[in-house]
Amino acid sequence: MIPATIDIRTSAPIAENRKRKVAAYARVSTEQEEQESSYQTQVDYYTNYIKSRADWEFVSVYADHGISGLSTSGRDGFNQMIEDALNGKIQLIITKSVSRFARNTVDSLSTIRKLKEHNVECYFEKEGLQTFDSSSEMILSIMATLSQEESRSISENVKWGIRKKFKDGRFSMPYRKFLGYDKDEDETMIINEDEAKIVRRIYGLFLSNRSTYQIARILTEQGIPTVTGQKVWNRTVIRSILTNEKYKGCALLQKSYVSNYLTKKNRKNNGEIPQYYVEGSHPAIIEPEVFDRVQAMMERRKSGNDRTTSARLFSSKIKCGCCSHWYGSKIWHSNDKYRRIVYQCNYKFKGEKKCDTPHFYEDELKEMFVKALNKYCENKAEIIQGFSDICETAFDTSELEMEQVTLETEMKVVSGLIEQLIAENARTVQDQNEYNKSYNALAERFQTAKTRLEEVIAEITRIKSDHERMRQFINKLKSTPDIVMKFDEETWYALIDHVIVNSREDVRFVFCDVREVRIY
Repeated sequence: MIPATIDIRTSAPIAENRKRKVAAYARVSTEQEEQESSYQTQVDYYTNYIKSRADWEFVSVYADHGISGLSTSGRDGFNQMIEDALNGKIQLIITKSVSRFARNTVDSLSTIRKLKEHNVECYFEKEGLQTFDSSSEMILSIMATLSQEESRSISENVKWGIRKKFKDGRFSMPYRKFLGYDKDEDETMIINEDEAKIVRRIYGLFLSNRSTYQIARILTEQGIPTVTGQKVWNRTVIRSILTNEKYKGCALLQKSYVSNYLTKKNRKNNGEIPQYYVEGSHPAIIEPEVFDRVQAMMERRKSGNDRTTSARLFSSKIKCGCCSHWYGSKIWHSNDKYRRIVYQCNYKFKGEKKCDTPHFYEDELKEMFVKALNKYCENKAEIIQGFSDICETAFDTSELEMEQVTLETEMKVVSGLIEQLIAENARTVQDQNEYNKSYNALAERFQTAKTRLEEVIAEITRIKSDHERMRQFINKLKSTPDIVMKFDEETWYALIDHVIVNSREDVRFVFCDVREVRIY
């Protein structure tokens, strides 16, 4: 027999008295105060433990603080340790337990195997496992699987707790910076008046037919900083502000969810899990009627032949009298000194029959608007008085609101009857034909009430939106001079609903109160 001279586990000479390069790994998964001491204790313990061994050479204690062990991504300390080990800087890694190393079975085993290929051993104190031991892999597989299952169970319990809170109407807003709002000591949303002015301005600009791009440009040019202190606004931020229901004092919960507890990646909730809508959850910056009007305007700006846009001053404001499509802007002589912006029907050359409506230069449209406005203002006092006279009756929603309450009560009663019917059928034997007949009748009654309720709510929203629009219209009209000398962009956006072009001699300006002024 020729005795072995090389260690089968480390590939080092048996007789060699060289010290092993040893490192330790410590991790806690939360940043709570009670975990702070655990984290520091692990670091101190392993530092002293390794240095106390005469046959070990201390390399370092690698650590991750407040990091989950479900994935190696994002664990900078862990990844640096593995990189150093594969580069020959570490021969032995000590850690408290398998769960501290990794809670993901695949990550745990693949990492250990990779280390073994590079003659790096891992030792797990709690389980007493050494990865160079031939029987360790099976035990490690079991331990890693148990750790992963424990993480799954914790994840499910946390999700259940969060959703139970949502169902009870209890929630907290997970944000650090939210334009228009701060948090008090109880984590309750309170209005930041300085920032709320910016939010109201954004909504006001949009209601004046500005595009999200134009609003972003205006705020940037005026030097108004974003909520994060940036100097430049972008249209995506503006759009998110205009569509966030929290600005009307409500909260839609579970817009996104974690689909996989291992990857912890967020996915948009498209109906996979329940959502919860909390009304009046916090003070509103924007009136609900104003918010709903903005959503209706955004809906009209979606794709399609009849979509509206506000990319330029007169976009989606001028309608072709021939085909009823919108005029759009075109740039003529874009690369020379004769460069001009013109507006013409977007479908002028797209149909079987060419539209015979003319194009207009931007300056021409401005001049025509000034003429139409001066003509309109001849009856300014009468228009303002007329609005005051009909305001209370024209925009009254009291009857509709009473019907809404009646329908909501009806749905609640029918829902209770359906539950009672189902429970009775489960307790006692019944004629199933009669049961199905009763169930279908109640279900149809419920659906009828629901359909009508949706119609009533939509009508209430429309009336209140029209009221708010007319109120802003009258306020702007009051501040407009009786004789206007030049074009004003704010006045154009506030007073004009649209323009109809039949010919160059027949251009009709339709104001927001549907009065029409014809320019010859």
